[in-house]
Amino acid sequence: MNFALPPHIEDVRNKTRAFVDEHVLPLEADRENFDEHENIRLDVLGRLRSRAKKTRLWAPQMPIERGGMGLPHIGRAVMYEEANRALFGPLAFNCAAPDDGNMSVLEKIATPAQKERWLTPLISGEARSAFAMTEPAPGGGSDPSMIQTTAERRNDRYVVTGRKWFITGAQGARHFILIARTSDDARKGLTALMFDRDDPGWRIERRIPIMGPEEHGGHCEIVFDGLEIPMENRLMEEGDGLKVTQIRLGPARLTHCMRWLGLSRRCMEIAQEYVDQREGFGVRLADRESVQMSLGAVAADIEIGRLLVMKAAWLLDQGDRARTAVSMAKVHVADTLHRAADTAIQLNGARGYSKDTVLEWIYRYARQARLVDGASEMHRMVLADAYREKANDFWAWGVPERLT
Repeated sequence: MNFALPPHIEDVRNKTRAFVDEHVLPLEADRENFDEHENIRLDVLGRLRSRAKKTRLWAPQMPIERGGMGLPHIGRAVMYEEANRALFGPLAFNCAAPDDGNMSVLEKIATPAQKERWLTPLISGEARSAFAMTEPAPGGGSDPSMIQTTAERRNDRYVVTGRKWFITGAQGARHFILIARTSDDARKGLTALMFDRDDPGWRIERRIPIMGPEEHGGHCEIVFDGLEIPMENRLMEEGDGLKVTQIRLGPARLTHCMRWLGLSRRCMEIAQEYVDQREGFGVRLADRESVQMSLGAVAADIEIGRLLVMKAAWLLDQGDRARTAVSMAKVHVADTLHRAADTAIQLNGARGYSKDTVLEWIYRYARQARLVDGASEMHRMVLADAYREKANDFWAWGVPERLT
């Protein structure tokens, strides 16, 4: 069992780290680089992305022939972690959610014509996208089978009626992937459709205020009142919507974890730097056993998270669904991010609670980690069901769920 990175992946890691240190981290020191929603200003982002393209650190999840880096999942795990040591690193390299997951699913399942229209602008960075699935109660959330937005087939079109909310990036998106109900069939009742922001028959009802900080385009509530979508904008076949969500959400959940590990490490860096030089009652904080125990515990949690993420990434690269591996990583890394931010703030005292560091930004951002792409409770249910079904085989080595 070899835990060493392949040389080309190690090279990507080193280049990503160097780019983040030189070009991305300095932007956080000047609040003038932030927009009103505490994200990076788009003009600043544009210049940053131009530099990333020139260094060939761009669209790591996309094939080389499409202008990406062609990294496997284990390569993405390494690069995304290094990228998100900075708040805006994933955006710089075009591997931030939701575009990251949308690009990946379109590359896997879209037709050549659909890729040219919907995917190419996302890869180049000319357009942004959103994934419209979640609905207000009693509609679908973590359980897609509860989706109530309908897409009624009329001749060569689908007519969409319903409501979605907490749609990340909707206000700034050009392209949307929509999951809507086309029948009452338990397994084949959902269909995935693409639509454009300029299409009539839908509107953004509101941009929902959150704890923040926010992604570009916010988290929006959307109303559909007669949106017409041509048949050629359907992904896969009618009734394959649940399959589309499974193809997209599993790997996308793992990429969240990859990025969150980077933020967790950033919290540790800030905390360690501070306790190394801060003294109280004649003793450096770093020399106090209680401080050492706090940092050591978080460091171990981060390493456990890295191993869980890398195992899931390896399984995905083998063609496995990696469902339980992804759920384990999702629960653990979400908790670790919150613990890392909380510990770093505690050790920095009032400085950590202020905006003099990025810790408070990360702390507020971290609270969503246990909710997005399936609440932690849902993932624990997945793990419990898998254990009940497999018993001791739950801990089997190898690739148990290879896709056919």
